[in-house]
Amino acid sequence: MDIKDLTIAVVGAGYGGAAVAKGLSLLGADVAVYEQAGQIKEVGAGIGLRPSTMDRFRQWGVFDAIDAVSSASDYFEILTADGHPIAKDSWPGMDDYAVTTHTHLIHRGDFIDALLSVLPEGMVRVGHKLDSVVDRGERSVLTFTNGETVEADLVIGADGIRSVVRAQLFGEQQPVFSGERAYRVVISADDAHGMVIDDNLRMYVGRGSKVYLLPLRHRNGLSYDITALNADPDWSPKVTKDELVATVQGFDERIVRIAEDLDVASVNVRGVYDIDPVERWHTGSVVLLGDAAHAMLHHQGQGANSAIMDAGALVDALRDGDSVPAALAAYQAERKPVTDELQRISRNGWTEGELDDVFPGQKPVSQQAAGQAGR
Repeated sequence: MDIKDLTIAVVGAGYGGAAVAKGLSLLGADVAVYEQAGQIKEVGAGIGLRPSTMDRFRQWGVFDAIDAVSSASDYFEILTADGHPIAKDSWPGMDDYAVTTHTHLIHRGDFIDALLSVLPEGMVRVGHKLDSVVDRGERSVLTFTNGETVEADLVIGADGIRSVVRAQLFGEQQPVFSGERAYRVVISADDAHGMVIDDNLRMYVGRGSKVYLLPLRHRNGLSYDITALNADPDWSPKVTKDELVATVQGFDERIVRIAEDLDVASVNVRGVYDIDPVERWHTGSVVLLGDAAHAMLHHQGQGANSAIMDAGALVDALRDGDSVPAALAAYQAERKPVTDELQRISRNGWTEGELDDVFPGQKPVSQQAAGQAGR
């Protein structure tokens, strides 16, 4: 199979979509990325790009673009709500490569901007909301709500947890509410009450909440992320300052002070969802990638990393495969066992006592599913 002969349409210009487009473009494939939004932007929050992800970027010549807008981190630390150490460890995988490769802490917006900046001009086409996808065997046809129709040898569905590609070709895999709510905002390090001291992630755990403090010293910032048990399944709830502060009562007083100082209008508040494992990720000419295939809870910090690793595995499979269907089967065989396990362990995020405080006598749906999956 000569990948240069393939016309490839990527649906979604998020992390996975942009990454797979970069990898495929380096192989000479004819790639176009279709994004429903008129402008691509990400919420104000930080993430950690693991050593395996950064090594893939090194292979693709993207490492420097990411490094320029991120901070190299040596370790992560877990503490009780009031600051007593529980665990501290170096990031796994740092010494697995020819050169030491750190986890890089980065703002989500800076990350997607850096990825898009290394794509060939004109590859990403915004304002293309997918209406339908028709699988015709060796080729598939995409129709967008703007009236445009595209035919491709391969369609890559990288269109997120509420994927249209997945819903139309692989069944209605409805998002599953975790029983949690996330509050995310990036603040100035000057307003962090002395909690930005190095480039290492700290997670404070207890009282039905987890607080992730992810320093972004390269931009003088701190990503302040609260995940709290909450029975309200609203995707985008409206909250008051008092409700926000209440989620961190009993935590280190500096964490409480940060919450008290926040402009609640600047905080991104979301119900937390994932999906159950998808049985099949591909047909002969359509394949799922990233959250479209395996949206997972953020407790392991693996959502973005998994999407990049998917992209790398799919690019390698297409490069080495004898045919598109064979390559897609090889890609699923490599990645699905990994992401199934990550989905499972990411759902095991709370103690029984913490669950009982919010869900007396019952567990949220995702916790029930996690228990079943672990049997």
